[in-house]
Amino acid sequence: MLKMKLAVLLATGLLASCVDAQTNVESTIKKALEPSLSGAKIESVKETPYSGLYEVRVAGDILYTDKKGEYLVIGQIYDVKSSRNLTRERIDDVNKIKFSDLPLEMALKQVKGNGKRVIAVFEDPNCGYCKRLRQTTLKEIDNVTIYTFMYNILSEDSFVKSKNVWCASDRNKAWDDWMLAGKVPPTAPAACETPNDKIVALGQKLRITGTPAIFFADGSRIPGAIDLKALEGKFDSLEGKGGK
Repeated sequence: MLKMKLAVLLATGLLASCVDAQTNVESTIKKALEPSLSGAKIESVKETPYSGLYEVRVAGDILYTDKKGEYLVIGQIYDVKSSRNLTRERIDDVNKIKFSDLPLEMALKQVKGNGKRVIAVFEDPNCGYCKRLRQTTLKEIDNVTIYTFMYNILSEDSFVKSKNVWCASDRNKAWDDWMLAGKVPPTAPAACETPNDKIVALGQKLRITGTPAIFFADGSRIPGAIDLKALEGKFDSLEGKGGK
């Protein structure tokens, strides 16, 4: 019994020592690096299993440094044997969202085919890449439910167009008319309220810095426009993991 108590005390002491050491390293790295990050704050510091590097999370991105924060590595780390991009995998993981938390009532909803597969797309009405995505991939894809958040980040005119779409009698038609054919939606009544400002705040919270941005049921995201083959491949990978 005495040996067990001593073992527990020893283990507790070692754990506390490790926690203190990690805290000290994190403090040292933050103090050394943050003055050089143009005002950005370090969100977390984590020791990696490779080459004595420490992972530094800043604004949804990942950088690497040494134990003292004397050197900063900006780039991506690959596993040579498996050809895996470890940095990309880690960024995808830390930037995952909880899909069920998205305020879908603020999005346009389009159901194609059986609608079993689900995505949420953040688009700006003046975004050329968004139009290309909608004119090709999203037009061609089937058996999917698409939630479209009109995320106005390019100009004040984006807010105007989004309001006109939101206040139209058929929102999906008004959106497709504009994005697919360039047909301007009717001017919305001044009193019509929209979720535009809330969606901008949501996008900022989710660190969406460009459009389009596509979110999947497992919380992962793809920034930018992708083709049909790539989107189908993503859905296949989710099904392989038991996702939708």
